[in-house]
Amino acid sequence: MKDRVIVITGASSGIGAALARSVAGVGASVALLARRERELGEVATACGPNALAVVADVTQRGDVARALDAAIARFGHVDVWVNNAGRGISRLVSDLTDDDLDEMWRVNVKSVLYGMQAVLPHFRERDQGHIINVSSMLGRVPFAMIRSAYSASKHAMNSLTANLRMELAAKYPRIHVSCVHPGVVTTGFGMKALHGGIDSRVFPGAQSPEEVAEVIASTIEKPRADVYTRPEGQKVIVSYYAAEDMAEAEKAFGPPARPAK
Repeated sequence: MKDRVIVITGASSGIGAALARSVAGVGASVALLARRERELGEVATACGPNALAVVADVTQRGDVARALDAAIARFGHVDVWVNNAGRGISRLVSDLTDDDLDEMWRVNVKSVLYGMQAVLPHFRERDQGHIINVSSMLGRVPFAMIRSAYSASKHAMNSLTANLRMELAAKYPRIHVSCVHPGVVTTGFGMKALHGGIDSRVFPGAQSPEEVAEVIASTIEKPRADVYTRPEGQKVIVSYYAAEDMAEAEKAFGPPARPAK
C-alpha cells in the first residue's frame, strides 16, 4: 500500500471516508472526491499531508476529469481508482417515476462510467492500474424490494464492470477491474435515500464502514474480480441463482416494505 496513489469518490463520509483513513494510515496517498467541502476537508485532514481534497460532483463528467487532473498534478500518477459514491431509493417498482430512475442511473451508473473512462487512458499509458467499483449485495439478489431502482442500477454497474474487465484482459492484464459487494452498512445511507428511509445503523448485523473498508483495502493489495464483504455472501447468491424456482427462493425475502412517512 505504501506509496500508492488512490482516488476515492464519495469520500466525505461512510465507506469512502473509512477507506481513505485506512489506506492513508499505511502510507498511501489519497485524492478524495465529494460534493461536501467541509466534511471532505475534515477527512483529508485526518488522512495527513498526503491527502488531496477535490470538491467534485461525480455525476458531471467534467468534474471527474478535473479531479483526475488534480490528482496527477499533485502526485504524478494514479494507481487505484475507487468508484464508491452512490445513493439509495425507497420506492417499489410499481411506484417508480422517470425522475427516480434517472437519479439512480445518474448517481450509481453514470458516475462509475465517468470514473472508469476518465482514468482508463492513464492506466493504459502506464500499462497498469486498478479500478474498484463498490456495488451491493442488492446488485446480485433483490433482498429489498423498496430498493428496486437502486438494485437495478447496481446490476447495471456490475455488468459494466465485468465487461470492462473482459475488454482489458488480453491486452492489459496488469489493469485490474474489481467489484466489491457490501450488505447493510452502519452509515446514513438509508436516511439519505431518495424519498427517505430507515436508518441503516439500526439494522441487526450491519457491518461498520471500517470493516468494509478493510475488505476494499485487501482487494487493493490482492486484486480479485468479485469480492464480498461477508464470507457467506457469495454462497447466498449462488444458492439464489441455482434455485429451481426463483419465485420460491424469493419468498424468504419477505413482503414489500413502504418508506416511512
